[in-house]
Amino acid sequence: MLYIDRRIITHFDILIPVIVIPIIALSYYLISESSSMLATKQLAYFLIGFGAFLLFFLIPIRKIEWLIPFFYWVGIVIIVIVEFLGSEKLGGQRWFSLPFTNFTIQPSEIFKPIFLLMLCYLIKQTPPPTEGYSYKAFAKISFFILLPFFLIAKQPDLGTATVLLIAGYGILFIVGVNKRIWIMLAVVAAVASPIVYNYALHDYQKKRILDFLGDTPSYHLEQSVIAIGSGGLLGKNKEEATQTQFKFLPIATSDFIFSALVERKGFFGGFALLLLYAFLIFHLTTLAFDFKNDYFTQVMATGIAFMLFIHAGVNIAMTIGFAPVVGIPLPLFSYGGSSFITFMIFFGILENLLAFRFDPTHKLVKYR
Repeated sequence: MLYIDRRIITHFDILIPVIVIPIIALSYYLISESSSMLATKQLAYFLIGFGAFLLFFLIPIRKIEWLIPFFYWVGIVIIVIVEFLGSEKLGGQRWFSLPFTNFTIQPSEIFKPIFLLMLCYLIKQTPPPTEGYSYKAFAKISFFILLPFFLIAKQPDLGTATVLLIAGYGILFIVGVNKRIWIMLAVVAAVASPIVYNYALHDYQKKRILDFLGDTPSYHLEQSVIAIGSGGLLGKNKEEATQTQFKFLPIATSDFIFSALVERKGFFGGFALLLLYAFLIFHLTTLAFDFKNDYFTQVMATGIAFMLFIHAGVNIAMTIGFAPVVGIPLPLFSYGGSSFITFMIFFGILENLLAFRFDPTHKLVKYR
């Protein structure tokens, strides 16, 4: 007789879906208020995302981890190809249009799980010594962090590239690197910053920084601050939310969806969303600490926590004028498929590593 292996259910982390589902539900509520067409497309993204979650939850990742370098290089090749065959949108050529549909996919987003899996693989293969990674080991892992950073930044997509860079080195910081290396990197970053600004950034990227530092806010930021300020403590009715309803607030379902939330649900609505993100990041950080002897799980949990923190922190800071306006979506909340599917893959992989950690056969269903 077939039966579900109860050990798998016991080790499945129920807290992740308990925190994630309210974020998704609130997102759909706001998107459906803005556009029924976008809401329908977002439902399709939700279905694909949950399908991706189940797929990666059931794949025997630990048994086929030797394939991770192959998928890493396939991802790198696809990122290179999109520069020649991709669709141009929002000032960058970083999307593939899916034939016979209105949907697009962003390879640099889908590459993020491969990126974290590659770091899991490398760190598991070469665990850090007590004093942390030496220059040689650090340089080897840095190659796999910097290669996608430069390729994606060239698209240009400096936001996604920077997320990978910070997450990659954040993981190394948690895992352990010799402190002399960090001192050296700090010096290099300080010296290189003005050179990067003058010669590596595009004009529109420089303009975003200047707008951020200038006395006069950009149109996007000005409308965002108006929306947030007008929401008050409890928010406005749909008909009274003029910034969103009259389309004064740009990209209200994507980059500035947090502003739309606060206009509709006020300070308490925005604070509730921040609490959900904080609980999720804290929980992932706790998992990383609990599994510090399992580098695969530790790196994945740490990487997802960094991804969430960077995306949510930069996006929300951008909407209130504390960061330059960049195209970084609010995770699991902004309209769009690539980012949502990516995070669902993240959680599918993590739940896989947790649920099947004591099951060498990797079978969800067993015979009695």
